[in-house]
Amino acid sequence: MSNDTATTGMAGVPEEIRVFHDQLTAWRRDFHAHPEIGFEEKRTSALVADRLASFGCEVHRQIGGTGVVGVLRNGGGGESIGLRADMDALPIAEENAFDHRSVNPGTMHACGHDGHTTMLLGAARYLAEKRNFHGTVHFIFQPAEEGLGGARAMIDDGLFDRFPCRSVYAMHNWPSLPVGRFGIRPGAMLAGGGFFDIDIRGRGSHGAFPHLSADPVIAASELVLALQTIVSRRINPTQPAVVSVTRMQAGDAYNVIPESIRLGGTARGFSDAVLEQIETEMRRLAASVATGHQAEATVSFRRIFAPTINAERETTVFADAAAALVGENKVDRACDIILGSEDFSFMTEVCPGAFILLGNGEASAPLHTPTFDFNDAALPLGAALFAGIVGKELG
Repeated sequence: MSNDTATTGMAGVPEEIRVFHDQLTAWRRDFHAHPEIGFEEKRTSALVADRLASFGCEVHRQIGGTGVVGVLRNGGGGESIGLRADMDALPIAEENAFDHRSVNPGTMHACGHDGHTTMLLGAARYLAEKRNFHGTVHFIFQPAEEGLGGARAMIDDGLFDRFPCRSVYAMHNWPSLPVGRFGIRPGAMLAGGGFFDIDIRGRGSHGAFPHLSADPVIAASELVLALQTIVSRRINPTQPAVVSVTRMQAGDAYNVIPESIRLGGTARGFSDAVLEQIETEMRRLAASVATGHQAEATVSFRRIFAPTINAERETTVFADAAAALVGENKVDRACDIILGSEDFSFMTEVCPGAFILLGNGEASAPLHTPTFDFNDAALPLGAALFAGIVGKELG
């Protein structure tokens, strides 16, 4: 994606943030060039901690592994809120050719966490300079969002015990949504999700003598199709759900029917009940299909994300802050639900919060693809919105 540096929607951005847009861009591109996967964000977290300290924040490192929390207080007493950004990258080989492409082979910021980290740093810098609030802001920089349990790790390490928050807020860039626009909804916004592996063990043979085998490849092929009936025939059509087989691993030779095969994939739903039903049906189908081919199946179903539930009050406050920034007509307060998942969901299980989408531009490559890049034009908007929510909550 070609990064648009136009000032789309910048009228409501404080001048103090607009003047360091170039600095934010430089930080973001540096993070992009040096991506680190979950729980390995040592360079990223060190830079985050150092910059927070330079702003005058109290800094706490190694929260939940490589997490960082910056604390900024102003005035005596008052409420405390949390602002959260994720820091990790993905194990994807980047195909972009611009100067700030990844220098770490096989790893890239394909989800925009480099931008999220930069926007929260920008808000911290602005708030530290202006001190236009009364209370405490916790800047939460989370590791390992991409399915590795970073939010849970921070919570288990005492995140909300050590840094109590009345509310917690996060945002995510969204391709296809124009820069300067935001989307949010109360209640369930993103799906809960799990990963699964299904191992089918049969009986191998020479490829020329299939009658001597109990072919696990045939069983797996039938099971891939059967799994699609979970959503189409077992889940209530009013309950959105997804079952996707994304991996199939078996065999080493052209002329050998293997002993076993492994399927892997992901399942998504907006309630624990739906995810439980998916798991139950998956186990039933795997067992019956394998048995029909004289094979055996073992299922491992792991729930990685809870549904992301936006609290009513925090959703309104976040949407109001976005409207104050860009205008009511550029804030969708009833955006579509998303079958993607976020482990920010675990934070909102502990503390009331809200999650908002930030436009990354209609020309943006999709998330989790080798040509994705965060749109630097959105950086001041995100920083200003993080700062704006502090004004709404602690003004």
